[in-house]
Amino acid sequence: MTNSSNSTGGRIVFADWLRVVACFLVMLVHASENFYGADDSGLAGNMSKLANESNRFWVAFYDGGVARTCVPLFIIISAFLLVPMKQGVTMTQFYKRRFTRILPPMIIFMLLYTFLPLAWVGMTWDQSMVDLKMLPFNFPSMAGHLWFMYPLISLYLIIPVVSPWLEKASAKDERTFLYIFCFSTLLPWLHRFVSPELWGECFWNGFSMLWYCSGYLGYLVLAHYIRYHLKWNRSKRMKIGSFCFLIGAAFTAWSFWFKGTPGVAIETPMLEWSWEFCTPNVLCATFGAFLLFTCIEQKKAPAIVTGISKLSFGMYLMHLFFLAPIAAFFVNGNAAEPILPVCITIPAIAILTFICCAITSKLISLLPGSKWIIG
Repeated sequence: MTNSSNSTGGRIVFADWLRVVACFLVMLVHASENFYGADDSGLAGNMSKLANESNRFWVAFYDGGVARTCVPLFIIISAFLLVPMKQGVTMTQFYKRRFTRILPPMIIFMLLYTFLPLAWVGMTWDQSMVDLKMLPFNFPSMAGHLWFMYPLISLYLIIPVVSPWLEKASAKDERTFLYIFCFSTLLPWLHRFVSPELWGECFWNGFSMLWYCSGYLGYLVLAHYIRYHLKWNRSKRMKIGSFCFLIGAAFTAWSFWFKGTPGVAIETPMLEWSWEFCTPNVLCATFGAFLLFTCIEQKKAPAIVTGISKLSFGMYLMHLFFLAPIAAFFVNGNAAEPILPVCITIPAIAILTFICCAITSKLISLLPGSKWIIG
């Protein structure tokens, strides 16, 4: 790929498309969770229970097969655009620019998720106070989706450290690291089915042999490798991208379907045994999906795509405020028999949530100082 491919006016066209799609996929994931949680919270907790075969299939299809790449796609596009750092930019300058963009909105929405549900009796004052005390340490109980902010912050912290290496590394050097990263994606499976402690892990050491070569850093290096070293033409990217996405997505969907049995409660980590974002199948699907997006050859994205792309961070932050009541309406207290067939209900929840978030974010963006609220 070339650095200028699919770009216009300083924007990379396929990146705008990817942000919009990935943002919708996040909502599709959370819409699906209403159909395998063991309680009526609307999101999957520690225990899961599928009501029937229809829910089993469609959750596996939408959440696992279609949407499971959403988080790594956000990671990889961020790295694609930010790594390596621009010449002359210091670590302090990089931190100031990135963190002033994401931290104020993150803090505002953490406070909103801590107190706003009190307005509709969605939580108690006692729970709000517990959440408030924990804010310096973790996300509020009503905002589980904000877990993503912490790995994102971690990547921003490490970019100035790895950026000089990436500028000098050869394609072969980066491939060597990526091979190690690919092997590390076996860790979630090994932890579940072999031992919870591997290669040096024990109760006094949580850092295994592969700690520093695993996790989302691998997606960061993969993004750089694709941008600067992958020389495949469009046809090859289309073919390999389609193959990798279909194989990875099919396995991801099958893994959930295989483990779930309608009417039987199961620990959510076991039901989602191959849904972690750094597993071989999700990596394969993400690599394929990203290659497919790079095949977009539009000179300019439609204005609505560019506009939503710019609003996607705020939409992600706020989406549970809309998704919860929309899902409650469709589910109507019975995940086994929602008001529409589950194959329609899941995407309908996601689409309506997406529209509400886009409109709300756009209205907020018209206010002075809106960048402190929605980025």
